[in-house]
Amino acid sequence: MSASDAEAELGDDEYAGLELVRETGGIHQSDFWKELDASSRKGSRIAEKLEELGLIEREDTVYNGHNTYFLAPTAKDLDFALLMAGDMLSPFIGEEEIDPNSDAFTQWLMNLAYEEY
Repeated sequence: MSASDAEAELGDDEYAGLELVRETGGIHQSDFWKELDASSRKGSRIAEKLEELGLIEREDTVYNGHNTYFLAPTAKDLDFALLMAGDMLSPFIGEEEIDPNSDAFTQWLMNLAYEEY
């Protein structure tokens, strides 16, 4: 089942939960249900359904001294195209100090400007 097919099966609460996970880039389940203004039980059910459909990943973790899950978007939800200009990856990936006047940055911008859609 594709992600779009799985999303079509979601109710309003489940879709809101998916959007929350995507917007935050990941959230602890103990905060997830609070942000959704739902009970912890309902939040758990939403997270379990999203995981079952392959729309999020749930990983055991300890947060504020309590066992919980960290909910993260699946890799297929991440859009790496924004880092690309043609076949060039952004020169800022992995760099601690960024030089906006560097040749690598200029070349990347030129590729981005001339990229055909």
